[in-house]
Amino acid sequence: MIQHAEPADTLAHGAQGHAAQAGPVDVVHHLADAYEIDLQPFTTIHLPRLELFGLDVSITKYTVYMWIAALLLLLIFLPMARRRDRVHSGIFNLFEALFVYVRDEIVYATLGREEGRPYVPFIATLFFFVLFMNLLGLVPYGATATGNLAVTGVLALFSLIAIEVSGIVANGPVRYARSLMPEGVPMLLAPVMIPIELIGHLAKPFALMIRLFANMTAGHVVILSLLGLIFVIQSYFVVPVSIAFAVFIYVLEILIAFIQAYIFAMLTTVFVQLVRHPH
Repeated sequence: MIQHAEPADTLAHGAQGHAAQAGPVDVVHHLADAYEIDLQPFTTIHLPRLELFGLDVSITKYTVYMWIAALLLLLIFLPMARRRDRVHSGIFNLFEALFVYVRDEIVYATLGREEGRPYVPFIATLFFFVLFMNLLGLVPYGATATGNLAVTGVLALFSLIAIEVSGIVANGPVRYARSLMPEGVPMLLAPVMIPIELIGHLAKPFALMIRLFANMTAGHVVILSLLGLIFVIQSYFVVPVSIAFAVFIYVLEILIAFIQAYIFAMLTTVFVQLVRHPH
């Protein structure tokens, strides 16, 4: 069978079309969760697929990096907890300073020393867990688990549980239930005010979830878009400009990783303070 050769310009146009189509797909692939860890050009690690009672409970890429973040927490803070009577040095000194900052400037500054003491372990764990997951996304071949709504949603759910339980413990179930109805408001408005207050309670962790997800995803999208300009425009003049801006955003992402961990821990503490002292 004789096949007609396609013109060179048609092939080039088709290749450019495929390249243009591959760009967004590659960005989505990098940001989305997956059942494998891509370590190209070296190898690809395929993760086990699991199903329990008809539900997909497979180990995914973000699950692995959450485990890595949790393992780092254990490797750093367990030795520190065992050597409380010693002066830490090196990297342990750095994390001790961060821990003291979270304790004094977030928990104690918001809740007070006596009221805030029981919340230090939870808020500190929340801060460092979010921080490590944020930073792991900046490591080569890494992935930002906090760029997934399921991950940030579960973190926000735990914050919601801690917030509401702290309010019930501090005020008692009856007074806590009465706080859903603001003082001075006629009882006739109860069917309207109580649902609004309940929505307000749910909106707080929802804001935590969306804020963390959006900020961590946006930075990676910007970096990938800047690098993608090199392949879209296909000009040597674009290369240094794209790389320079991408490096700048990358450095900014390191700062954002700390800021978002701080905001998540700080807002959780503020919400605990608000529910412990209702209007």
